[in-house]
Amino acid sequence: MVTQAVVGCTLRVTLPVPRGCTVQPLRTLATALIVVLAGAIVASPQAIATTTPDTTCSETSLPVSLGLLPETVHGQLCLPAGDTPRTVQLLVHGGTYNSQYWDLPYDSGSYSYQRDMAANGLATFAVDLLGSGRSSQPLSALVTGTSQASVVHQIVGKLCAGAVSGLRFDRVVLVGHSMGSGVAVLEAATYHDVDGVILTGMSHSMNLLALTNIFVQGVRPALLDPELSQRGGDPGYVTTMPGTRGLFHDPGVVDPGVLAADEATKDQVPATVVPDLLTLAFVSPLSRAITVPVLIANGDRDGLFCAFTCSSEESFLAAENPYFSPDAHLEVRLVPQAGHAVALAISAPDYRADVRDWLSMHFAG
Repeated sequence: MVTQAVVGCTLRVTLPVPRGCTVQPLRTLATALIVVLAGAIVASPQAIATTTPDTTCSETSLPVSLGLLPETVHGQLCLPAGDTPRTVQLLVHGGTYNSQYWDLPYDSGSYSYQRDMAANGLATFAVDLLGSGRSSQPLSALVTGTSQASVVHQIVGKLCAGAVSGLRFDRVVLVGHSMGSGVAVLEAATYHDVDGVILTGMSHSMNLLALTNIFVQGVRPALLDPELSQRGGDPGYVTTMPGTRGLFHDPGVVDPGVLAADEATKDQVPATVVPDLLTLAFVSPLSRAITVPVLIANGDRDGLFCAFTCSSEESFLAAENPYFSPDAHLEVRLVPQAGHAVALAISAPDYRADVRDWLSMHFAG
């Protein structure tokens, strides 16, 4: 019996067949205009952010749809020198962050996840979710966790189809942070089009008291923020109160410069993404529908999502295992001296090394 299934950009007609699609730069304009998703177009880099001997980062805008509405997603693609890697990490930021979470403009990029990966031969594409950064700002009521997952699904297809800088990638690994991890869970469990999932700043054992405290005391409408109010969004967009970004860090060891950069680059998030992300991604066992390798990396001092189960990696794994299928081959890491924003911790190099090792084990070549 012949079965068919779409994984990444490849139509599977027999089993087993490798995931993803063939990696090749587009060689002709005609080829460049052929994409998998109906209505998609090729988006060329709009600006080169940085070029160093071992890293090139370029900015791109991609057309996506929110239901029937046309929208635009902004992203930054960072590549190593030399041949284009076969695998790309699609980076999804958390709430009140944007793509700069993965490339913090501080200390010559020493906290940059993207530049570290490129320096080690790995490709990343960090996006601004709808409503954040330089992506479209739709009516907040239209933006849910489920609709954000749909947008990420469209971007996965574009990465495989060559619609990002004219490069086709063979494999896509979703990497999420906090709410972005929730979006990654929804995307991977629903569409089955990625080859691996890395989740940070999340677990199925939330500290509801601490989270409630943030929403009650640390969040306000973005319209009340001197900077974000200039975007002209509706009252459904929220952001953090001034001086509260420390809630996302280990207060004892965070670099003060990181804290200042975090405050300076903070963003807004539609409050409407919270209900389905919390119920579907962080509470329900929907994550058991993920059938590709999964890594969860949390800060050992994350008081929001690691307060009760992170006394050791063994206890953390035992708590999370029931929420994932055997196909996920779940692994966990606890990053020392790291709070919720693990990529911005002083121990972030350890976290990035763990990720590189995991990627090398599952996606070498």
